[in-house]
Amino acid sequence: MKRRDFLKRTAAITAATVIVPRLSWADGADAAKHWVDTEFKQSVLSRDDQIKELQWFIDAAKPFQGMEIDVLSETIPTHSYESETLTKAFGEITGIKVNHQVLGEGEVVQAVQTQMQTNRNLYDGYINDSDLIGTHSRLQSAVNLTDWMAGEGKDVTNPGLDVDDFIGKAFTTGPDGKLWQLPDQQFANLYWFRKDWFDRDDIKKGFKAKYGYDLGVPVNWSAYEDIAEYFTNDVKNVDGVRIYGHMDYGKRAPDLGWRMTDAWLSMAGSTSPGLPNGRPIDEWGIRMEKGSCNPAGASITRGGGTNAPASVYAIAKWDEWLRKYAPPGAADYDFYQSLPALATGNVAQQIFWYTAFTANMVAPKSAGNNTVDDQGNPLWRMAPSPHGPYWKEGMKLGYQDCGSWTLFKSTPVDRRKAAWLYGQFCVSKTVDVTKSHVGLTIIRDSTVRHKSFTERAPKLGGLVEFYRSPDRNLWTPTGINVPDYPKLAQLWWQQIGDVNSGTFTPQQAMDRLAKEMDDVMARMQAADEQAKTYGGCGPRLNPEKDASAWLGTPDGPAKKLDNEKPKGETIAYDELIKRWAE
Repeated sequence: MKRRDFLKRTAAITAATVIVPRLSWADGADAAKHWVDTEFKQSVLSRDDQIKELQWFIDAAKPFQGMEIDVLSETIPTHSYESETLTKAFGEITGIKVNHQVLGEGEVVQAVQTQMQTNRNLYDGYINDSDLIGTHSRLQSAVNLTDWMAGEGKDVTNPGLDVDDFIGKAFTTGPDGKLWQLPDQQFANLYWFRKDWFDRDDIKKGFKAKYGYDLGVPVNWSAYEDIAEYFTNDVKNVDGVRIYGHMDYGKRAPDLGWRMTDAWLSMAGSTSPGLPNGRPIDEWGIRMEKGSCNPAGASITRGGGTNAPASVYAIAKWDEWLRKYAPPGAADYDFYQSLPALATGNVAQQIFWYTAFTANMVAPKSAGNNTVDDQGNPLWRMAPSPHGPYWKEGMKLGYQDCGSWTLFKSTPVDRRKAAWLYGQFCVSKTVDVTKSHVGLTIIRDSTVRHKSFTERAPKLGGLVEFYRSPDRNLWTPTGINVPDYPKLAQLWWQQIGDVNSGTFTPQQAMDRLAKEMDDVMARMQAADEQAKTYGGCGPRLNPEKDASAWLGTPDGPAKKLDNEKPKGETIAYDELIKRWAE
């Protein structure tokens, strides 16, 4: 959808309230009992406590009955469930009609950016990535939820919300220590592999004979590369099917940008130690000193790491593996084409696999999924991502998406309150276990520990074990070093696309990207110094120095390693699961 289309919709969205009669039920209490007894049977709450929680929603919604509101999110199964089912439940229970639109992630970011720039109310609530936490906490156009819940929004804040139960609370907290977004769905990019193939004696013996160590879950990128080569060039065929040792995508499109900003560089080891994000250098290569809220630069010459050796290595390996070990045509796939392609059953492993697609990968064989057996048991497993040679203990190990409810000051208060009620309903303890079983994008610690997930765990390939383990803390979203996500994110895919096309080398592309980010941040700095556009927390770029002044220093980017391929290292999957359980 083009920006002008968003602006066209503004008049309709902010028009006079539409009276929407409650359908089917005499009152909200009857509707609440119906939904609890039919749709929301699984919950961490007792039935009586579910009814009490929904009664709170009924009472809080009375001033807004008959209102029609609009919210926006990206297209994943979790949000489709909200759009198709939870809007109906919420409407029948509260009398508030919700139009929950789902679009591609890039279009959601564009809508958010447009509302921030124009201060015109396009949507009454958004589920957008917590990757924008640095943006929202600086631009001050979003609503500070900590203050909202204690002040203007107190009368519509669920007393049973239990913010501390949210796994991603740290991801949506700004440098000011305030909560700016409320998690709605969450998923990690983990390692995915065909356990049934890895367990075959002939395949295991052949790998050990060639590489000198056991086939298993790769701990480092060297092992991942060996496994990719082995399945592509040595195994070649399994049960008459031509197979490949790797899957990825490379189409020149916005999703190629988040393929890299979603912590690919950190997996190689480009960041500084620190959780949830490296300080002073984060996974984008942007430098921001500890205790500061002012980004200082992305280029090596300013102390950043975007074009440092670890980052260049990460891009080079992405390009090399895509060409050598992925199925034909993968270089022209986009995000939405590559991940479901695993279900065809011709790929042995994928280093960068989003658990948001678990729901697709547990579909039955009758739905065209060739990665489950006849009883629907997964032939695959998920495991922690391997790390590159620059990675050290204390660094984050991968990316975790955390789509989160965000409210804007440009939304009229009554519409904002109604949207806040709907957002809380979508993440309420009454609803969350059921929703999590549908989308498998778990946000609450209490939910993942519910007995229904213990029972279902064997069917989910390691998802439950991962989210019950402390390892989940090593996977985090983009953090607060990024001062304006929409402005900077769009720079990535174009430069990375030039690597895929062969126009530039990885080093040339990352040099250009680092300079472009510094140029954009210089303009942000000028705006912040002149008009406090970023609340005083905009960039303050370091003066440029020779790269040698930063490379290899204790808090600077790492020097290029003499050997970027140490010996491969693997771990047995069963040993890994045992470690998680302990």
